Amino acid sequence: MKRAARVNQGSVVFNKRFGTWNFLWCENGHRRSKVIGSAQEFQTKAAAWHAAAPLRQRLEQTATGQGPAVTVRGLIEHYRGERMPRRAMTKQGYNTWLNGYIIPRWGDCALQELQARPVDLWLQSLSLAPKSKVHIRGLVRAIWEFAMWRGDVQVQRNPMELVTIKGATKRTKRPRSLTVEEFRRLVEQLEEPFRTMALVCVCCGLRISECLALKWSDVDWLSSTLRIERGIVHQVVDDVKTPESQRTMCIDSEVLELLKAWKQRSQFSNADDWIFASPVKIGRLPFSYAGVWRALCRSAVKAGIGHLSSHAFRHTHRSWLDSVGTPIGVQQRLMRHTDIRTTMNVYGTAATTEMQQAHAKIVRLAFPRA
Repeated sequence: MKRAARVNQGSVVFNKRFGTWNFLWCENGHRRSKVIGSAQEFQTKAAAWHAAAPLRQRLEQTATGQGPAVTVRGLIEHYRGERMPRRAMTKQGYNTWLNGYIIPRWGDCALQELQARPVDLWLQSLSLAPKSKVHIRGLVRAIWEFAMWRGDVQVQRNPMELVTIKGATKRTKRPRSLTVEEFRRLVEQLEEPFRTMALVCVCCGLRISECLALKWSDVDWLSSTLRIERGIVHQVVDDVKTPESQRTMCIDSEVLELLKAWKQRSQFSNADDWIFASPVKIGRLPFSYAGVWRALCRSAVKAGIGHLSSHAFRHTHRSWLDSVGTPIGVQQRLMRHTDIRTTMNVYGTAATTEMQQAHAKIVRLAFPRA
């Protein structure tokens, strides 16, 4: 009877050689083993037995004819087909976390094994920024929600709500904003069309995906406006990031003259052509982000301003808006942010010159005049 119980429920054994608690069971006449944790994690056999509850539940379901529990890998495949976001950039990010982290660690596990404590310990062991860990936790939470929606598990409190990420709101790297002098040095080193791209991004605060997706038909030369209607990610045309990002913007006459000059030089100047059409693709697609990034890196080194990404232009736009005294409500509309807190807390750092001037004004207030 005891042996039958061990077969149906499994057993927990301590491996003295490796110092780990293992869960043992029989499956189709073969002995199976899975590591539960180390002796430091579970100091008693009772604690290890309790931690093996999801494995025991999975074993009982198989023994009672309910079929094997759905695996995380299987759930993810269904999630990709039914609930994966459609936007290309978001989908790419989700697949990065799924393929690089979640599936290798949890793919062959039952969903019930994705509990708060083991996931928390696993996230702590990853050498990633807190924000990246938040993204992974969010995806695991979405998998749990999807399983409840499908009826694979009973509707219950999501265990991922108990997982906390320390420093989740803190940045590990400060966003880069260029001073006026740094940007001008960079522009001197950039060749066309990358010089025009940089100027358009800084002057209008565009994301690089929005800039590369511009067409000549988006420019209204008479009313001096520019329509932001689409983005392009990995050469796949997509929607802009948020509904607020889709907007018609006013553009200054100097920017219009810059675009006119580039249109005269471009091989592709019809209304339906991309403004920054790639000659390699015979105008069918714009320049790729990889090509833009390489050009920026080369020019940034020559200009002596260090590492630079295209998103620095958007941060620079916000910083310069601040330095010229633009009201925060106007800044939000120019940045096309849905939430003003994003404008205030995420983007922009005042340039050094403006900080010095502001500091000098405070000092003159604090010190009595002679």
